[in-house]
Amino acid sequence: MLNEKFANRFQELQKNSESIPFDAVPDERHKHIVNRYARNGIWQGWATSAQNLIKAVFGEDSPHYSNFKEAIHGHLQSRRVSEDTIQIFQEIFTSAKEDFESGCVFNVDLRVSGEVFGDFIVLAKQSLAEGHKDVAAVLAAAALEDSLKRYARVNKLNIDDKSMKEVANALKSKGLVGGAQKSLLDAMPRIRNCAMHAEWDKISEPDVNSIIGFVEEFLSKKFSS
Repeated sequence: MLNEKFANRFQELQKNSESIPFDAVPDERHKHIVNRYARNGIWQGWATSAQNLIKAVFGEDSPHYSNFKEAIHGHLQSRRVSEDTIQIFQEIFTSAKEDFESGCVFNVDLRVSGEVFGDFIVLAKQSLAEGHKDVAAVLAAAALEDSLKRYARVNKLNIDDKSMKEVANALKSKGLVGGAQKSLLDAMPRIRNCAMHAEWDKISEPDVNSIIGFVEEFLSKKFSS
């Protein structure tokens, strides 16, 4: 699960942050004052990994990512960065780590998966618009089945080796899919089976559009924060 991998990575980078080495440098004007500066190379490596992790977990539009990116802007190429400045980076990172661990972040598995399935749907739409109904059907059906299974697993349902119909029934029985989506879902396994078994004459453009519409709504409601 991505959540577990990210949790472990937060822990690793927290330890790395705490071991960033500093050099004591006398102040050029006041020799009795000693300033501490982060050693070049090591802190930049930590900051780059931290920024990448925050972006992956929270997304580019999040305050955590924006604040971290703004804080380090212009410093990565600096010859010296003070301990006080490094502490600002560390505090933003710690804030992101704490919010992640406290469960204040939308499920990362769903958000990242939603982006992938969304790309499938975009390609399906393009294929359909270009007259490639069969290609669009396969792409849309794959996004449909995988998104249902991913959502089921995140909600702790045992769907290993289950057919799409069985997965759909499991979601419905637990109340995880309801309303209009519940009714629409009943027709989806038939279209999916036809697409995966190359029974193209049994699939129409409206069928493909119905899958695309269903997946778009499903991703919007279940896979976005």
